[in-house]
Amino acid sequence: MAFAACAALAQTPPAQEPIPTLTLDDAIRLALQRNKNLKVSSYLPGIARANLLVARGAFDPSIAASRTYYSTQFNQSIGPIPINDLTKTDYYSLGVQGLLPVGTQYSIYGSTQEVRDVYNGITQNYQTFGGFQVTQPLLKGFGLAANLEQVRIQKANRSINDLTYQLSAINTVTSVIVAYSNLQLAHDQLDSARAESALANRQVREYEQKYKAGSTSQSDVIEIRAYAAEYVEQILIAERAVRDAQNALREDIGEETFFEEEPLFVLAPMQLPEVTVDRRADVQRALVTRPDYQIARFGIVADRAIEAAARNSLLPQVDFQGGYGYNGSAMTFSASKQMVEDHMNPSVSAGLVVTIPITFAVGRGTLRAAKLTREQAEESLRSMAADIAVAVAAADGQVETTRKRVTADEAAVSLAKQAVEAEEKKNKAGTGSTPSVIQEQQILASAESAVSYALAAERQAVAVYDQTLGTTLERYHVKLTFD
Repeated sequence: MAFAACAALAQTPPAQEPIPTLTLDDAIRLALQRNKNLKVSSYLPGIARANLLVARGAFDPSIAASRTYYSTQFNQSIGPIPINDLTKTDYYSLGVQGLLPVGTQYSIYGSTQEVRDVYNGITQNYQTFGGFQVTQPLLKGFGLAANLEQVRIQKANRSINDLTYQLSAINTVTSVIVAYSNLQLAHDQLDSARAESALANRQVREYEQKYKAGSTSQSDVIEIRAYAAEYVEQILIAERAVRDAQNALREDIGEETFFEEEPLFVLAPMQLPEVTVDRRADVQRALVTRPDYQIARFGIVADRAIEAAARNSLLPQVDFQGGYGYNGSAMTFSASKQMVEDHMNPSVSAGLVVTIPITFAVGRGTLRAAKLTREQAEESLRSMAADIAVAVAAADGQVETTRKRVTADEAAVSLAKQAVEAEEKKNKAGTGSTPSVIQEQQILASAESAVSYALAAERQAVAVYDQTLGTTLERYHVKLTFD
């Protein structure tokens, strides 16, 4: 990786091993691998899937086994004769139980009870049962809305967390693009300051030679020296700006140490993506691709699941309870068990359990809060759509405006160069002056600086445009994977 190679060269003289070039694609790749904030967000999809597994696990059947021992002793007397009656019981059961998505609670099991009655010897008896029991809600607790609430919420949360991670990736990539552009701008400003300083120093030497030859005055030499001295400060400021911009980029790509002796990146010029602005289509595309808008939509999905469950909870509790099975009773376990296997001694149970709250205050309050929460989320979504439309209009306008700025500033540079050349010719011919040359050179330097800023603004406008539409990852061919 380009940056890793750069870091490895921190103590290597540039003359021995040149610093490799850092491209924008390198910076984006490093950020996706090492950016701290993105790493934090990368845990969200896994957490959401784990929570969805928990919600779905509520409907997994389970094996239930039990073993109970208890004894009962009766002390009584018949006349003068004391009687001690001791009964010992061992109970065993084994079965499968669970919950269905419509609310049915079921248990399919077998049980045996060994009863030993110690009275005038030992009387042993095995009572065995094999069958099932069910509890089926008929109103409250019945249906998918009541029982799949958590599954539906966690499915929505899974999508929300995936989109949150995607949003974090978009913000990270956009931040890298802006930081890379700022660093390129800082390098351009430093190069420009150094070039202007070199030109000014060359002019100082020329004027000093002219002064020795008697073709110019000492005041002209002093004036050109003062002009050249101004660039010392500009170079220092530009060097500081380069270092600060590089540190900002290094933070985005996951670095943790920021020392002054670290080498400066050699940047590859950014290639400006082709962007076709279509205001009406851009708004519609943003509503489809922006993660934050889709997050809000899935939040409403979760709210609707909560509201549906709350509506069901307002119903009275009416549960059907029933069961069916076969019984066996014998002196030995095998004989008792054989009766069950032979479907002897069938037993049937059926009944209703009704529970009706007097005021339904809890149900009414829960439903009202769920409904208002859902309506609030829907209103917030409509407000977000309007905000997105405004943001898209601003992003589209910035792309168009920065393009025009670049064209206008480049034209200004061309004219400023012509003005400098004309003023230098006049000065050589004796019809111009040193202040006029300096003034035109300052105008040219300002125009060249304006071009650098306009190009940086155009690069960043395109990055913000992609971020606003939610197409950043698509633009740079980034595909996120969710385990």
